[in-house]
Amino acid sequence: MITAGSRYVSLGSSFAAGPGIKPIVDKAASRSGRNYPQLVAEALGLELTDVTYSGATTAHLLRDRQDDAPPQIDAVGPDTALVTITAGGNDLEYIGTFIRGSMMNTLAKPATLLGRRVANRIRARVSYLKDPAEYDAVAASLAEVVNAVRERAPRSRVLLVDYLTVVGPSTRARLDVPLNEEQLPSIVMMADGLAKAFATAAETTGADLIAASAASQSHAVGSAEPWTTGFRFGPGRGVPYHPTAAGMTAVADLIVAKVR
Repeated sequence: MITAGSRYVSLGSSFAAGPGIKPIVDKAASRSGRNYPQLVAEALGLELTDVTYSGATTAHLLRDRQDDAPPQIDAVGPDTALVTITAGGNDLEYIGTFIRGSMMNTLAKPATLLGRRVANRIRARVSYLKDPAEYDAVAASLAEVVNAVRERAPRSRVLLVDYLTVVGPSTRARLDVPLNEEQLPSIVMMADGLAKAFATAAETTGADLIAASAASQSHAVGSAEPWTTGFRFGPGRGVPYHPTAAGMTAVADLIVAKVR
């Protein structure tokens, strides 16, 4: 049972860490002091260990160091009562693809002026299509993270928290994001594949699923109340296609309601 004072460990990438949301409490990890783990801990009175790290893959959760940080799973111990997991997007280069594609289109004319070779280099770094096996691999890796948590903390409650929706029904190609009508559906396909990977991992392990993707469909970029940022090219414009403070609050509310 999770009660006030219980130990809570948060594992994950930038959609949990909250880059761009002030205050940033760990610059290397781009980790916010107002991300969903912090909000959940405050609401439930939990003792939080937040090792989320922007750019993390599932391998960084399980076995690989990230910069000077050890594998995130090392933070989980026998006294851990609650664990949240948000990762897998970087395994697919999901948001990275979205950002590079947006930058490519934004810079298309200047790049062409600089030369065809420059334009081709930008385009070569953008691949919108993923093999189905890549989504299966993410599901398997998420399940491996859940199982690793249970080995270290057999009595813990584990929540798989998927990604807030960035492109939804109200998101318009070219107007709300700098992708065209052929590119934008591919981003939606990647997001859907990632959400299904979370659902599969939850089903195979028995972990709880927090379907932030479904809850945020009407809060995508271009909506009246977006829970993620759009694309603004240039310095000081924030982190593109990542949760806003309102988005973090919404995810925290879903988690708190599930735990309670």
